[in-house]
Amino acid sequence: MYELIRSRRKTLALEVTTDGRVVVRAPNRLAKDRIDAFVAAHAAWIEKHLTLQRERAARRPPAPTGAEIQALKARARAELPEKIARWSERMGVVPTGFRVTEARKRYGSCSGKNSLCFSCFLMNCPEEAVELVVVHELCHIREKNHGPGFYALLEQYLPDWRERKKRLTMI
Repeated sequence: MYELIRSRRKTLALEVTTDGRVVVRAPNRLAKDRIDAFVAAHAAWIEKHLTLQRERAARRPPAPTGAEIQALKARARAELPEKIARWSERMGVVPTGFRVTEARKRYGSCSGKNSLCFSCFLMNCPEEAVELVVVHELCHIREKNHGPGFYALLEQYLPDWRERKKRLTMI
């Protein structure tokens, strides 16, 4: 019924994965009957989240083909450098590099050395959302975290960033 992962943790944790597996994380020495009791006590929670994951899976579009991914990467490599250059100049920052990946958990990132990385799936989003991600990552060249200074900087360049963020579609 569930997958058990033991580690040096001190607490029990339940997870229902996107593919519908129930994962229990438990301390190394916790008795199996205590784990089973924990799972039984959370049966309603598990069932609710399994149902939610099934519904999400039914709404999720089919996985892109290799050709579709390559087309998105090519489009990102063609379109993003101009946006990066335009906004870099406007913001007075200089990224040290630029890459396009197949990341599915985040649209963009900025390394500690100011190299930018963008998911090819960003290209499935509306133009104003793409611009938001570019500006967001460029802001990280000045502000490495998501503190008040970062959001003040983002607000300075994109006062409508909250509206643009709503336009980001699920990967």
